[in-house]
Amino acid sequence: MERPSVAFSAPGKVLLAGGYLVLDRDYTGFVFGLDARIHVHVQTLQTSPGLTLSEIIVKSPQFRDAEWRYGYRETEENGGIEVTQLKGHSTSSQSRNRFVETALAYALTYVSAVDSTRIGPASITILADRDYYSHSGSSGNDIPSTVDRFLDFNIPLHQAHKTGLGSSAALVTAFITAVVAHYAPLEVADASSMLEKLRLHNLAQAAHCAAQGKIGSGFDVAAAACGSCTYKRFSPSILEGLGDVGSKGFSTRLQSIVEDTDSSKKWDTVIDKKSAATVPKGLRLVMCDVDCGSETVGMVKNVLSWRKTKPEESVLLWQTLQKGNEDLALEFHNLASKPAGQAEDYEGLRTVILTIRSSIREMSTKSGVPIEPEVQTKLIDACCRLPGVVGGVVPGAGGYDAIVLLVEDKSTVIDGLHQFLDDYRVDADQGHGDSIGKVRLLGVKQEDRGVQAENSIIYDGWLK
Repeated sequence: MERPSVAFSAPGKVLLAGGYLVLDRDYTGFVFGLDARIHVHVQTLQTSPGLTLSEIIVKSPQFRDAEWRYGYRETEENGGIEVTQLKGHSTSSQSRNRFVETALAYALTYVSAVDSTRIGPASITILADRDYYSHSGSSGNDIPSTVDRFLDFNIPLHQAHKTGLGSSAALVTAFITAVVAHYAPLEVADASSMLEKLRLHNLAQAAHCAAQGKIGSGFDVAAAACGSCTYKRFSPSILEGLGDVGSKGFSTRLQSIVEDTDSSKKWDTVIDKKSAATVPKGLRLVMCDVDCGSETVGMVKNVLSWRKTKPEESVLLWQTLQKGNEDLALEFHNLASKPAGQAEDYEGLRTVILTIRSSIREMSTKSGVPIEPEVQTKLIDACCRLPGVVGGVVPGAGGYDAIVLLVEDKSTVIDGLHQFLDDYRVDADQGHGDSIGKVRLLGVKQEDRGVQAENSIIYDGWLK
């Protein structure tokens, strides 16, 4: 039986406020979904008549040699579906992609638990909107102009510089949704309802944590599944007893975790869409890529180490930051509630953002972690002196990822920012290790929607 071809996408994210705080259930994060998306298309892999394959091919055609071939098999004692990367294909990348491999195993295991229909061979294509990577790429002579949103980056995947928009969480969420929708009954993967989004969220959280080798805060997966929200993390104990694919009873345990969408049971995540992070009318969220990137895991480890050794000092600072985050949410709400046409007054918002930045720099100093490095401070301060720029921060875990700015939503402001960044240069006396690349204004905007179905016509020229 040939399964339907399906396509889904999931958004990137920006944690405007709540970096590091979202690691603790006592605090919340202020998360924006973005219109930059990771897309995943799944179709049946065509085989010769009478030939049966147990193979799934995953391609990322925007990069050189980015193809992975997997065999799959049902393990004993209800251990789920195990996937194994196949070697020896001349066109296949020999490097392991742990996020793709883990997402595939978890999705197939869940499918096998809810639908007894045999899993068949498939071809999966992954495409990323251009702003996920700093590399300018090329449109490619063989790619139609109608798909300019997807660049041919013309480099191996491992050489691409990420901009910090949450590509792994968006990938895992879109990948899992597309695979489940391809194989399982349609009602299992109806990503249009909040209930189904929560199921997909649970499955993506489990897979994403397994792929990265730790149980993270999960705000990036929450944004990928549900879009903009205020977020409180789940208790790590939810996933600690899940085990690995192939372990006895893994399939049953995974299904139980995925389908537990009642907050009174296991999942204690708070994904609040009612007070979701929404940019007030008249303002626009923009991001500036510095073409550098940060090692988030190492930064988080060092901040948590400081918090453990200086608990009283760190708790006071985190409480101050939480108060700043709540003030920011309130300021957004107040601005959104103002009558249309009322004079623009963003001084309150500017003050709140400056207060948050001051606390973040204090955390940087006390922890020894460059959450807002000096070069990023200079860049944000310089941008904030431009007409129409209200304020900016280094979002999430900070470091050298893209900065985020809140600006007046006027073409003159955006044009002025473009011109300024085109001419912006880092001071020549900045030492090694505290430098950024050429600054570029990304094309991303805030977007409320989470994972969603897509029309495969937008991938013309990329599906082979």
